[in-house]
Amino acid sequence: MLKRIALFLATNLAVLALVSIVMSVFGLNPATNAGLLVMAALFGFGGSFLSLAISKWMAKRTTGAHVIEQPRNESEQWLVSTVRRQAEAAGIKMPEVAVYDAPEINAFATGPSRNNSLVAVSTGLLRAMNRDEAEAVLAHEVSHVANGDMVTMALIQGVLNTFVIVLARVVGRVIDGYISGGRDGAPGLGYYAIVFVLDMVFGLFASMIAMWFSRYREFRADAGGASLAGRDKMIAALERLSQTYGESTLPKQVAAFGISGGVGHGLKKLLMSHPPLAERIQALRDAPVEAVRGRVVT
Repeated sequence: MLKRIALFLATNLAVLALVSIVMSVFGLNPATNAGLLVMAALFGFGGSFLSLAISKWMAKRTTGAHVIEQPRNESEQWLVSTVRRQAEAAGIKMPEVAVYDAPEINAFATGPSRNNSLVAVSTGLLRAMNRDEAEAVLAHEVSHVANGDMVTMALIQGVLNTFVIVLARVVGRVIDGYISGGRDGAPGLGYYAIVFVLDMVFGLFASMIAMWFSRYREFRADAGGASLAGRDKMIAALERLSQTYGESTLPKQVAAFGISGGVGHGLKKLLMSHPPLAERIQALRDAPVEAVRGRVVT
């Protein structure tokens, strides 16, 4: 936990320093709304869409995933043919299919668009799940792609990043002006200290909003998986996960698109990318058949 806090503080400090440098280089005055909005949009959306653009490359690099170009065995042949069939049913271009070495039962989807994506499963999943359960997991990930979740998350994150940057500096300007007695001129060190703290506070609330949408998106992908593979198979897959679940080892860049996420209580629960598995299973059981069908965007 201390390591995460230190990393969070260091990241915010680095962003604050970089924002100040860029504004100076481009002659943007943080005291003007136009300059602030330009800077906020540049950093708010720039980072999100850069991450989206390199998401496939980054996922392969960080997980060591092996993309199946030519199936080497019957298991890989089944993976490719199953994803192809589901992609056709969902109306998307065939994703790349990969396997990565990890003991946990997990899978993820990523990529910059519905027609340029990657679906990967862990070796742990292939060992622990039967074909029906694995088919449902693949359907869940294909549904993420078909629903355009990667792009939507990038847009939401960009909006939230921009909001945090603007609000922290506007509020920081007001607080600094009050403390300094309304002095004119360039902001002092106090202003930057205030903004640093506000970046973290507002950033925490922004993360809660992003994770709320991420949890909603998981319910939708479960419904899409049930539509593509069958409700009983999707429920069985989630039940298997609940019986054998361990902490995810997926890198942060793709963890939100895995089939399972963390567990937590209180504040930590608000920052979870996935709902509890019990809630996801119950949602599928309670949903009318008509509500499960057609939940994949085509």
